[in-house]
Amino acid sequence: MDVRSVVEAVSTEYDDAPVYQVESLCMRCGENGTTRFLLTLIPHFRKILLSAFECPHCGERNNEVQFAGEIQPKGSCYRLEFKAGDQKMLNRQVVKSETATIKIPQLDFEIPPESQRGSLSTVEGILTRAVDQLEALQEERKKVDPQTAEAIDEFIPKLRACATGSSSFTFIVDDPAGNSFIENPYAPSPDPSLSIDFYERTPEQQASLGYLVDQSQTREQENEASSTNQTSEPHGSVGAVAGRRAIAQGSSAEFAESLFRYTAPEEVMTFPSTCGACAVRCETRMFVTKIPYFQEVIVMASTCDACGYKNSELKAGGAIPLKGKKVTLVVRNIKDLSRDVIKSDTASVKIPEIDLELADGTLGGVVTTVEGLVTKISESLERVHGFTFGDSLDEDRRSRWLDFRARLVKLLNIEEPWTLILDDALANSFIAPATDDIKDDHQLSFEEYERSWEQNEELGLNDMDTSSADAAYTSNEAS
Repeated sequence: MDVRSVVEAVSTEYDDAPVYQVESLCMRCGENGTTRFLLTLIPHFRKILLSAFECPHCGERNNEVQFAGEIQPKGSCYRLEFKAGDQKMLNRQVVKSETATIKIPQLDFEIPPESQRGSLSTVEGILTRAVDQLEALQEERKKVDPQTAEAIDEFIPKLRACATGSSSFTFIVDDPAGNSFIENPYAPSPDPSLSIDFYERTPEQQASLGYLVDQSQTREQENEASSTNQTSEPHGSVGAVAGRRAIAQGSSAEFAESLFRYTAPEEVMTFPSTCGACAVRCETRMFVTKIPYFQEVIVMASTCDACGYKNSELKAGGAIPLKGKKVTLVVRNIKDLSRDVIKSDTASVKIPEIDLELADGTLGGVVTTVEGLVTKISESLERVHGFTFGDSLDEDRRSRWLDFRARLVKLLNIEEPWTLILDDALANSFIAPATDDIKDDHQLSFEEYERSWEQNEELGLNDMDTSSADAAYTSNEAS
């Protein structure tokens, strides 16, 4: 019986979901055992399907976690730095999906997805299980491959030292599906030992998740559709009115409303592209517009008719600014919550009144309002810190979370003035003024600053060489 059938069988509108039992084959003794399934929800994290197998004949037992919800838009990589002797860190809860890889770089050790399938455990539990699996077949391995068995004998004490907290190491959970998780006991405050990176999946990772179709078929469809598109609709033929409608259809209402409040495009360009979800050919629409008091921006929107996937992006136009920019807004009334906000993917967000700081890259690039940004921050924190209100959370940390959520709600209720700071090293973020002349808006301030060497290095500017391009432009202008 497949997972979908089981999920449909145990799904219910009530909290007390039933346990579903099926008879299944024991892989150790060949007799039939019993597998129990339970669909449950980790609060503010994911729907998961717990399965537990037990064989009454040989005593074999195992359990597994599978995700009954959706694959996330981006992959996730959790990196946890352990210090020797810190036993509490070994007790951190870990959700490992069936697509996640666990790595310990110091030992050049890796647990592939197929080795330990989906599990709900702790760091110590995962490492101890890995040690047990390595030791299980050592006697047979010594007879067949003595050299490998000897190397494993030397490696096992190093891995056991990590499992007991005797040595320092880095614990990495890399999941292309974005459904794995490491607990942050300090949430909602940041954990200095834990870092989270979200990334775009590679074509190989898309294929491993079952997204991509046959490559030869995809290329044939793209070639046929591209030739059809070239004959039926010339590049850049869509007018301003049709372009506005097309972009609005390919994006959310909030995104479209915020953009078209300023200036309509003179021309929308359309060109063929590939859907990031199903790899079928789709259309991407693009136009360039100018936002007053800000800069020229490029708006891109894609819609896939095959799977319904929609994506919209806002990119800065023109040259890279020489300086970074810090935008500060003092929020004092309800009208301030309706101000338009453009936050690029290189901007960090700070709200000093509640000691909140989001690193650059968090939330990605968004076009929203002040209220929408705070709401997205709240939703993101609850999604990333999956055990926010789970049964495993002690009362102290639960009260800390409830207090933090209450403070976020107070921000939107404007019980007292508060400050929103966007710090963007590339100066591509913006908060709209409430007055016609930006100089008359005393609640809004802009501060330019020199980027540090580290910021330029992270942005790839230190090694950027444009001398060849400059020479080519100079020669073209001269001719």
